[in-house]
Amino acid sequence: MSSAANRDKTPKSAGLDSAPGPTDTDTAPEPPNHDTAPVAEPEAAETPDLAGAFPRLSDDQIAALAAGGVCRTVRAGETLVQAGEPSEDFFVILSGRVAILDDEDGRGVLRVHGAGRFLGELGLLEGQVAFYTAEMIEDGEVLVVPAHRIRTLVEHDPVLSDLILRAYLIRRSLLIGIGSGFRIIGSCYSPDTRRLREFAVRNRLPHRWIDLERDSRAEQLLRSMGVTPQDTPVVIWRGERVLRNPANAELARVIGLAVPDIGTDACDLVVVGAGPAGLAAAVYGSSDGLDTAALESIATGGQAGTSSRIENYLGFPAGISGGELAERAVLQAGKFGARILVSADVIGLDTAAGHHLLRLSDGGTLLGRAVVLATGARYRKLAVPGIERFEGTDVHYAATHQEAAMCGLGPVAIVGGGNSAGQAAVFLAGRVERVHLLIRGDDLSTSMSRYLVDQIAQHARVTVHRHTEIRAVHGDTALESLVVEDNRTGEQTVLAVRALFVFIGAVPRTAWLADTLVVDDHGFVRTGPGAVDRTGGNDARSPMTLETSRPGVFAAGDVRCGSVKRVASAVGEGAMAVRQAHEYFERG
Repeated sequence: MSSAANRDKTPKSAGLDSAPGPTDTDTAPEPPNHDTAPVAEPEAAETPDLAGAFPRLSDDQIAALAAGGVCRTVRAGETLVQAGEPSEDFFVILSGRVAILDDEDGRGVLRVHGAGRFLGELGLLEGQVAFYTAEMIEDGEVLVVPAHRIRTLVEHDPVLSDLILRAYLIRRSLLIGIGSGFRIIGSCYSPDTRRLREFAVRNRLPHRWIDLERDSRAEQLLRSMGVTPQDTPVVIWRGERVLRNPANAELARVIGLAVPDIGTDACDLVVVGAGPAGLAAAVYGSSDGLDTAALESIATGGQAGTSSRIENYLGFPAGISGGELAERAVLQAGKFGARILVSADVIGLDTAAGHHLLRLSDGGTLLGRAVVLATGARYRKLAVPGIERFEGTDVHYAATHQEAAMCGLGPVAIVGGGNSAGQAAVFLAGRVERVHLLIRGDDLSTSMSRYLVDQIAQHARVTVHRHTEIRAVHGDTALESLVVEDNRTGEQTVLAVRALFVFIGAVPRTAWLADTLVVDDHGFVRTGPGAVDRTGGNDARSPMTLETSRPGVFAAGDVRCGSVKRVASAVGEGAMAVRQAHEYFERG
């Protein structure tokens, strides 16, 4: 069967079904007992660059892995990995072939692996359940290595470590791109639908959103599950389990993400926030031997996690996405024993038994000898009437592959003159027909890095509108146009756009601190000499550079007054805060 003849029958061919270079088979055979499963075949002209997603291990690499595993004979039809179940083993195919199946859509074949290839994706390293099923399609032999042994083995082999991690990161992106995983069904106008979608997108979880307002399949699917539209939003797990408007923590537990246990726990270092500063503090704290826990209300990566590509971060000359940087940091922190807990919404800071006590919204508490505040900042919203109607569907505050996929060919508009806006403009210009970049001033270089200014100036699909502000948004069920105004002349024009991306700065996430720490007029936490004690919390000594008005509580990254709003500086402050926590411990 040729790929051309079968192209119309293989809608998943742009997903995990093919890779450049030699493949195990030109056609992916159907697994036994599933005669109707779609066949996945290579379509080189239409598939994304999958280089590194499906590498073959060398004999030496397999031998190194074999030292920590066992060989096992397997039969056709045997399931190695089951979707929705924890996968605790790393499989290397020694002989035979295995099909990777998408259980959510009729057990479609996503990929076939042969000898020398290995199974798994990012969830294996992070303790999540599997988002795919792996089934043998012919007899063979596999090497089985416990996942925890993999983490240990690759620490001593940087080449093997990078090969596996790169493959897993790309595979996770591909699963997300084809909409594998669970389903979210809900109205685009529902705040809870937006909450669940944000949780899934920000945590980089494979899923598909079915809009109750715009997708004709939605009500039919709900009826088949015995659910009414009034019960939405719902999460459908593996086509059989229905979670009715689950809390983020409930969904996290189903997937296998670590969440706080209700009760009181104690550790050496508690990090509040898991953006670049918080993740750096978690890595350096745990690598120094401190019992470390990082609490994150939504997802790791912070605002940087929503960046499509960071090109000026030291050590990555080709750039790195914010999501990948966060994933690598999470794995690194886990290697040293740090606990990264999501859906951990901190609502108060107090003291108890000589420790700092953090109160969580679910009633739990956590005690720490020292605390690093790295809560970052949240995006500002445009004060434009009616804009909230389109949030989550056509108005976005991040520009990742998922948002880009919702735009079609555009055109789109971006508001903002900082690096986030510039990165979004360059990223989206490679995917849509026209990008309108709207700035209030007349010079991008006053707030944007030079390399981004140059890329925007050279890109034929980007139009910069200077001295421009949005006055109105128009559209019935979807965004159709913007009314923009020249802030010098007052002249108004209409821009036809399909999506709007907003990057107009952020405000610190410090409302939960109330009057417990000294902050500036904008809510940023003061540290060092500026952290003058106004509440009786500080002792006679002067606070260290990153120490707040409460001894043993430090601030790092965007939440700190006077910080440089860059990923590299946030990482540096996270590491520096750990060093100062050690000094705090030494002083007793």
